[in-house]
Amino acid sequence: MKKSSMPVRAGHDRWLVSYADLVTLLLAFFTTLYAASNLDASKMAPLSSSLQDAFAIESPAAPSDGHPTPVEVVKRSHSLDALKLTLEKQLAQAVRDHDADVSVDPRGLVVSMPDDAAFPVGSTDVSPAALGMIGTIADTVRSVPNGVRIEGHTDDVPISTSRYSSNWELSTARASAVVAYLVQHVGVDPARLSAAGYGEFHPRVANDSPMNRARNRRIDIVILEDTKRNVVSSAELVAPKPQSGGGGQ
Repeated sequence: MKKSSMPVRAGHDRWLVSYADLVTLLLAFFTTLYAASNLDASKMAPLSSSLQDAFAIESPAAPSDGHPTPVEVVKRSHSLDALKLTLEKQLAQAVRDHDADVSVDPRGLVVSMPDDAAFPVGSTDVSPAALGMIGTIADTVRSVPNGVRIEGHTDDVPISTSRYSSNWELSTARASAVVAYLVQHVGVDPARLSAAGYGEFHPRVANDSPMNRARNRRIDIVILEDTKRNVVSSAELVAPKPQSGGGGQ
């Protein structure tokens, strides 16, 4: 007759297995802590940098090679968006009266003033109303480090006067007049400023009607997207076309 199998009773020291597992885990844990406390800082730098980039954490005072990091680009974009909202509020009346326009394009944040609101015909004397707007813009852009470029633009009607022989010269003189005012009367750091005269070669719309020509005659105050770029690159310069004598802007 086959004997029935009897359950095997666990020994009284069975608990030692779980205890040994616990001790092993604790030993591994403290070994890891000890190893981490003795890591070479130079070896940890690449890992730290990778983690900061992955989680968009700003690195403290890292040396720059002249190219913005993705984090810097995002921060600048957000700064310009906030600045645009501020300027739209401060220049609301001028915008309603079509004496100013605030927009963002690949250059950066652009405040555009038509020349009939900024200058007398054929002159580089900035009007009192335009001086007020320019002062407001300057006070606002102090909060950002971006370079500021003043651009003069005309329509395609040739000009020839005793003082200015071309639209190119007139647009450059007007841009320079605004820069001089910002430096001498508003106190903007000259290192942040540049002036560019484009004549009729960067129109907003086609010069095919009096209304469109009026839109093209303007001064653009550009808060540049790149904080380090406060000069005009050679790719932006267009050689002027020969002009014959004629009317004025």
